[in-house]
Amino acid sequence: MTQLIDTVAWVHLRDGHILGARSKGKDVFYIPGGKRVLGESDLETLVREVREELTVTVDPDTARHVGTYTAPAHGHPAGTLVRMACYTADYRGTLTASSEIEEIAWLAFTDRERTAPVDHAVFDELARDGRLR
Repeated sequence: MTQLIDTVAWVHLRDGHILGARSKGKDVFYIPGGKRVLGESDLETLVREVREELTVTVDPDTARHVGTYTAPAHGHPAGTLVRMACYTADYRGTLTASSEIEEIAWLAFTDRERTAPVDHAVFDELARDGRLR
């Protein structure tokens, strides 16, 4: 039986690089975001998760859907998939790793293999569009 993990992520690009976050105890970077709480909209999840991970406030009025991607969930049993709805958005504040985040980094396309499988599709699409170096 397939299990689906429903997530929302923030695609934040700067100078051809994408912001990645590595949680404590994890061996790969993820596009910042996380699991939806029952009843939350995409934008509510996006705002909450980015605030929790990076201590900044995403402006939901500027959010634009990039795409929704599905892939095997990293670090979960076979048959577990993650679906990730991705958005760009402006933000207020200073990007700072929260207590649950070990490291944040600006990742290039060459860092693709350092990310979770669901992120690979995002990296591929952004590189194809010339938005990721």
